[in-house]
Amino acid sequence: MWHNSYFVIPAVLLAAAALYATRTRQRIGHVRYARGLPGRGLPLMDTAFLSGGPGRVFDTALVRMHLAERAVVNRAGLVTLIGHKPYEAVDQAILEAVGPGGSRELAPLRRAVMRSAAVQEIGDRLADRGLMRRPERLRRARTARRLLWLALLGVVVFTVLAYVLDDGGAGSDRPAVWIPLLLLFIGVVSLLVTPAVEGRITPAGQRQLSLMTVGSPWTPSAGLSPKMTGGVLLGALALGGLAAAGLENDELQEVMLAAAQEEAVKSAAASAYSSSTSSSSSGSSSCSSSSGSSCGGGSAAWCGSSDSGSGSHSCGGSGSSCGSSSSSCGSSSSSCGSSSSSCGSSSSSCGSSCGGGGCGS
Repeated sequence: MWHNSYFVIPAVLLAAAALYATRTRQRIGHVRYARGLPGRGLPLMDTAFLSGGPGRVFDTALVRMHLAERAVVNRAGLVTLIGHKPYEAVDQAILEAVGPGGSRELAPLRRAVMRSAAVQEIGDRLADRGLMRRPERLRRARTARRLLWLALLGVVVFTVLAYVLDDGGAGSDRPAVWIPLLLLFIGVVSLLVTPAVEGRITPAGQRQLSLMTVGSPWTPSAGLSPKMTGGVLLGALALGGLAAAGLENDELQEVMLAAAQEEAVKSAAASAYSSSTSSSSSGSSSCSSSSGSSCGGGSAAWCGSSDSGSGSHSCGGSGSSCGSSSSSCGSSSSSCGSSSSSCGSSSSSCGSSCGGGGCGS
């Protein structure tokens, strides 16, 4: 009987991995406040987030402020606020990100607002009603599947070792063949019942978007002031992005598209950097992709292009260096948690939590 003790360790590891994969997969589908679909009555900013992520929310809010003559964007990409009465929380986030000077470059402003609490809370709200999947749960589920595959590999390795080390000499029994076969069967079944889930938008969220894109052009019933025009344009922008909306102001559209493209390039570069840097050294600031938080100290779990089901969910961070004794991440000067770290606005290169994986890819 002791010949079969070779399989105790792989059996325990496989059971733990299968249980973890099952639980994380179930957590993805958990809806905190399940409600019916809002149909075409979904608010403007919620629609923008569902369709295109934090970046789409910023674009929609800035264009809305431009249409209301409360913000001006020049051809150099400088945003200047004219009015100081925010219509809602995202406008307030833009006002705070611009600062007391009243003007700020578009690209860093975009990054700051995308990572603000006001924008991130929209994703939480959509997840609570079952229209989106939480990115941290998606990451855990992917990690669980990788662990399950490693556990299956462990079964194979231990099986080979068992038959190599125990040759069954002197009339003794060899390890039973049915045990590793049973473990492999259990592992395969666990993989089948915990399929990989790609994309943050749930089936309910996809149905919600289809309700708004089919038929007449969608006009938001919430998120516009009573005296404001341009509801159809903002609806098209929220659902399809800047290119689909076709702004009448070509200069504004070109500047905003350029800022979004710049953000995508920086995010891709930062994501590539983070993949080659597994962890920061001791004493330096940590930029863990699993934490879903930015190095600036604020949570930005919905930033991460690799998890997005559609649109850009990257929240940028021009690049911080999180792998040495000093790091810089964030959009303004702040501390990154390490006594030797500094947070700059543009000279950083961070991992997926502050970069292209966004804040937690």
